[in-house]
Amino acid sequence: MTAEIILKGQVLAFDRSPFGEGAPQDAAKVTEAVALRDGKITGTGTLEDMRALQPRSEVVDHGYKLIAAGFVDAHVHYPQTAMIASWGKRLIDWLNSYTFPEEMRFGDRAYADEIANRYLDLTVANGTTTVCSFCTIHPESVDAIFTAAQARGQRIVAGKTCMDRNAPEGLRDTAQSGYDDSKALLQKWHGVDRLSYAITPRFSPTSTPEQLQAMGALWAEHTDCLMQTHLSEQTDEIEWVRSLFPQARDYLDTYEEFGLLGARGLYGHAIYLEDRERDRLREHGASLIHCPTSNTFIGSGLFDMAGLMAEGHRIGLATDTGGGSSFSMLRTMAAAYEVGQLRGTPLHAAQLMWLATQGSAASLRMDDKVGNIAVGMEADLVVLDLASTPAISQRSERASDLWEAIFPTIMMGDDRAITEVWIAGKQAS
Repeated sequence: MTAEIILKGQVLAFDRSPFGEGAPQDAAKVTEAVALRDGKITGTGTLEDMRALQPRSEVVDHGYKLIAAGFVDAHVHYPQTAMIASWGKRLIDWLNSYTFPEEMRFGDRAYADEIANRYLDLTVANGTTTVCSFCTIHPESVDAIFTAAQARGQRIVAGKTCMDRNAPEGLRDTAQSGYDDSKALLQKWHGVDRLSYAITPRFSPTSTPEQLQAMGALWAEHTDCLMQTHLSEQTDEIEWVRSLFPQARDYLDTYEEFGLLGARGLYGHAIYLEDRERDRLREHGASLIHCPTSNTFIGSGLFDMAGLMAEGHRIGLATDTGGGSSFSMLRTMAAAYEVGQLRGTPLHAAQLMWLATQGSAASLRMDDKVGNIAVGMEADLVVLDLASTPAISQRSERASDLWEAIFPTIMMGDDRAITEVWIAGKQAS
């Protein structure tokens, strides 16, 4: 495929967050064409203007299809790919019954390679171009996902999961080995091509204070890295944390005490936050990652999107594979809408699309690189067919505006809606 091309369609970009003042749709703009060259976006506007900008470029006409930034999935567990949609457990039982036995297999590099490539195939088929993933305790699992992403020219974030207690034999490291392995992997991969490392204590119950302190020390040494973990996903989890850390003021304090609260911190779920936690997370500019299909599938609870956005929090959206029940960010947007409805605060289609692209990119501190269509951004794009099935088509035909045409695809769309995916200016599907 040529390094220079023009895509014509309904090109969606955002000038600002649709969660601010004014109508959500006013935060977006739609143009006719986008020009790509050497992996970057060189222009958006009329087809005539893009042809003038790149007169030798091939033009691919997608008609009325929507061209958007590739989806950004801000919290996943790629090692859980093969056991997604496992039946019927609450979080702690689910980890012990399904997650930990599967993660034991990732010391085998061949198996890790197989699942890493399968995972990236599945996500690109669903229009996702950037992911932020937990791995397992095995360095092989980190090498596998970074190797697979590097071969595809893909921007991803990943890190070795650290656990030194409350996990099976064979899935525990130590405070020292967790630090040493994480540092070696960070030095090997962070900043190579489009790859970034995230320091990754799974969550407080599976790390001793000594390990949390070691992870905090590593983060202090590498402040340009992200740090990812879990926070306040279920009520019984919070009680477990209280029993393990009786001196802590709250769940967040188990991270804060050890230097694991900061602007580049990613805190998955964050459903049951106390007032102090909300204040401290906002003060630090930390990112909260909403995982709606996971929260409903495992019965965790309803994330307070409206309240947290109104307070000024930085929020991303994620599938949480495989606690989440889908690889699709379309399905994830639909679940976020449904959670909002249950809280009495439904989200507009513009807000959902922003969360799945620029909002998630901002949560990863990458919104200057991916998550939007603008000059100079990396050319990660998805082309959406807004009439991909008979049911969606008959509804979108009645739409009075673009957002009413997009919404049925958000609510009912799947991989059939994904016409093309572009990663770093090259067609990936």
